[in-house]
Amino acid sequence: MKSKKSTGLLSQAGQVSRLLLVLAVIVLVAAIITYLVMRMAEKPPKVPTPDTSTVVQPIYEQTLGNIRFVFESALDKGNALRVAEITNTQSASYQQKDLFVSNTGAKFIKVTVGAQNVGTLNTEQGSWTIDNIVDSKGREFIPVDSYTITPWLSNPDFCGTLLKPAFDPTPCTKIYEVSKESTGLKIRVETGIDNTASNLSSGKIASFLLDLIVK
Repeated sequence: MKSKKSTGLLSQAGQVSRLLLVLAVIVLVAAIITYLVMRMAEKPPKVPTPDTSTVVQPIYEQTLGNIRFVFESALDKGNALRVAEITNTQSASYQQKDLFVSNTGAKFIKVTVGAQNVGTLNTEQGSWTIDNIVDSKGREFIPVDSYTITPWLSNPDFCGTLLKPAFDPTPCTKIYEVSKESTGLKIRVETGIDNTASNLSSGKIASFLLDLIVK
């Protein structure tokens, strides 16, 4: 009798073990299914959008008609043009004092741009020039009156002179009073349409803003 009871008990224990194993497998499968369902319900990670914005590169030369303009230099002269830096020796005798800016919020900038004839014929006298300085906010600064700053300019003045084909760029230098707050400075270069002096003087012009590197 004891043997039969023992066998029955072992059989029941085996069934319970198998039942627990089956339940464990069911729970595991259910957990896996639940995990997979939750993963599928999640939003896929956002694919990063490629940066299509382009960095605007500075431009230091531009050809208008047959005249190629090339930025050469822009010098920050601070709040004064010094007598010791006079370049026009003919003016040195009457210029005995430093020339200061008209406002404490301004500074002098001396800009030189070269102009080169890339055509086959001479250009006309007075057919090109450099105009105002323009900052990043669109503010424009006109050249200082040439008579006032003549001692600090080259002699002779080459701005607008006749350009012969394929010669080295002819320098044109002007001095400006510019706000100390201004950034992103550019210089406007101009020539008459068809590189003619009459068009330049009558306002029929081609122009471009060259970037400046101020040192």
